Amino acid sequence: MPRSEVYRRHLESGFSDWALRVDGLVNTPMAFTLDALKAMPARTQITRHDCVEGWSAIGKWTGVPLAQILTRAGLLPAARFVVFHCADDFGGMAYYESIDLVDAFHPQTLLAYAMNDRPLPVGHGMPLRLRVERQLGYKQAKYIMRIEVTSTLARTGLGKGGYWEDQIGYDWYAGI
Repeated sequence: MPRSEVYRRHLESGFSDWALRVDGLVNTPMAFTLDALKAMPARTQITRHDCVEGWSAIGKWTGVPLAQILTRAGLLPAARFVVFHCADDFGGMAYYESIDLVDAFHPQTLLAYAMNDRPLPVGHGMPLRLRVERQLGYKQAKYIMRIEVTSTLARTGLGKGGYWEDQIGYDWYAGI
């Protein structure tokens, strides 16, 4: 459960006034409400979540392919990475994660709003979480509030590409 007061207000209102911001190196910065995301063409997939700690679980995920969002916003030529800014934090450090454009445009990369045919529960990232199925679980950012397209990861967090990469040296590309 994120400690953010902004997140708590969104949760209390059923995310009725929440919007996913998409900005950075895009032609048209955009914002998508949860209803707008749910109205877009969706994809459902059953995939295995592999954790760096050694456990795994299988789930059914439904959401918008990230490629659709990025295509609507239009990428500028310098775009190389997609950074997911999240509502949660650990010890006062904002949580974030990133992927490259190859994984961002992979057909299985989703912004999931449902799990196992039900709305995404808080414990799994309500209202929106990343599913990047070719990578380990710590890359699956939860509680997404903003997507930033950038040319470098050097100016985000400590510059290594994600919270766990910055804090304890996890690999940036966590391929499975």
